[in-house]
Amino acid sequence: MTSVSFGSLAYLVLLGVFVGSYFFVSGRTNWSQTLRHAALWVFIFLGAIIAVGLWQDVKRTLVPSQAVFAEEGRVVIPIAPDGHYYLTLGLNGTPTRFVVDTGATDIVLSQDDARAAGIDPESLTYFGRANTANGMVRTSMVRLDEVTLGGITDRGVTALVNEGEMNGSLLGMRYLTRFAEVSFSQGQMVLQR
Repeated sequence: MTSVSFGSLAYLVLLGVFVGSYFFVSGRTNWSQTLRHAALWVFIFLGAIIAVGLWQDVKRTLVPSQAVFAEEGRVVIPIAPDGHYYLTLGLNGTPTRFVVDTGATDIVLSQDDARAAGIDPESLTYFGRANTANGMVRTSMVRLDEVTLGGITDRGVTALVNEGEMNGSLLGMRYLTRFAEVSFSQGQMVLQR
């Protein structure tokens, strides 16, 4: 049992003892009403536990994900609740999630995503510079053997690895211009080869 799950269990036990003590003290005169209230609270807690447990499944159903129509050379990406477009590409066989940034020129990889794609960030020479919203950062140019998007494959794609900290990777215009058409309509970004 991890320390997080042990802490959660301890919290739930303490909460149960507190609620149980309340019902015991308040219900000493009318036990039938106390049992009804206790049953109601048990159902509320069970409902909350079920809702939390099913949230990821519900979220996957309610929040659409990208759709690739490889035979048509078309990709449809829905806008996320935070107002951004997220696209998952395969980098050298590793699925990598990107924030689509039409204000960025290049594909910019975080060090974690570069490592996952088989690139060692510690062995790179960071001689490039990029001007970002957070100021100037040092970068290193790399070549990705293979970038896949569903059935669409590009080889020898250049990208930058950011020397600084990034929460995720950015997908800039250099990759998007590989598509004949990029359009935005009704909360969707459509890429057409």
